[in-house]
Amino acid sequence: MVGYDPEAKCVSTVEAAAAGSASGLVTRVLVSPLDVIKIRFQLQIEQLSSRNPGAKYHGILQAVQRIFQEEGLVAFWKGHVPAQFLSVGYGAVQFMAFESLTKLVHITTSYNARDSFVHFVCGGLAACTATVAVQPVDTLRTRFAAQGEPKFSFYNILQQFSEWVIPAEGKKGGNIKNLVCGSCAGIISKTLTYPFDLFKKRLQVGGFEHARAAFGQVRMYSGLLDCIRQIMREEGPGGFFKGLSPSLLKAAVSTGLVFFWYELFCSLLCALKNADSTARKEG
Repeated sequence: MVGYDPEAKCVSTVEAAAAGSASGLVTRVLVSPLDVIKIRFQLQIEQLSSRNPGAKYHGILQAVQRIFQEEGLVAFWKGHVPAQFLSVGYGAVQFMAFESLTKLVHITTSYNARDSFVHFVCGGLAACTATVAVQPVDTLRTRFAAQGEPKFSFYNILQQFSEWVIPAEGKKGGNIKNLVCGSCAGIISKTLTYPFDLFKKRLQVGGFEHARAAFGQVRMYSGLLDCIRQIMREEGPGGFFKGLSPSLLKAAVSTGLVFFWYELFCSLLCALKNADSTARKEG
């Protein structure tokens, strides 16, 4: 399970970082097409509707078809190299920071390291740390994809809920449960934070407007507040949630897969360490 557990000393902080990197790498390959579509939607000024003749993209299926026809299959993996650096780096920093912070809480305070509130605070700090660490790479990824993502606390709450709902004899197949809990956590987190992700994408392509000319209208923003004002004035409240549908689909798939692969890799590391320890004792 994600987070420091004093009763399970199998995975170290470094191994948590390695498992986080591996889970991020595998997941990124699988969800890259959804990420490209999401970014295209976020950066489109025109309304996402077939009734708007000036809109390049109207919906997920139409966007898939148009990108494939105009740019080919490889377009769904545009910016994949920096995106992989982003995923590997983010996964390593995020899980390593989270494991370290929850361990620190356990050692220095009276709080339970498995508590949902502790996971909420530590998850937020871990996500902030990881975001700062990979921000330059995220900007590169956004520009490539645009050119012709506090999930821990929800995950922990859902895990605890599943422990309460599912009887003891039905708790086999833990990796599938991790996949489901991770997917639900991703949907909740993404919905709550989505407008900020959109603002970030709009600001990241600042100074890159000439490369966006073929995709429709472009805007220049002087900062976050100006970005919010312009979107509200020109696109309405719905503008803050452009691309939410592919984003939620991506969040459900990617977050579920990240936790699934993370815990699977942690289990493999534990199995390898236990096997090595047994071999040494027998030797």
